[in-house]
Amino acid sequence: MQFSKDQAELIAIQALGWLSAQDDLMMTFLGATGSGLDDVRERAGDPEFLASVMDFILMDDDWVRGFCDTQNLAYDAVQPVRMALPGGALPNWT
Repeated sequence: MQFSKDQAELIAIQALGWLSAQDDLMMTFLGATGSGLDDVRERAGDPEFLASVMDFILMDDDWVRGFCDTQNLAYDAVQPVRMALPGGALPNWT
């Protein structure tokens, strides 16, 4: 499964919306990234910031499932979305 850059950005924006609706999880994201709510608003369309959203969601299988279930995405779609965003072509050593 491959996604174009535009498709990946759209899905990542949806992921940011999902994340924003999860109060505790959003606070964890802000703490992990050092971002503030103003940063989120300003960078919501920035592909590099959206990549960090996808990286964060990929940290936990429950988060992947939660996001995918709300968007009717296959669970294995999140990694290809991330790969289509900046930095996604880098090797994944895990």
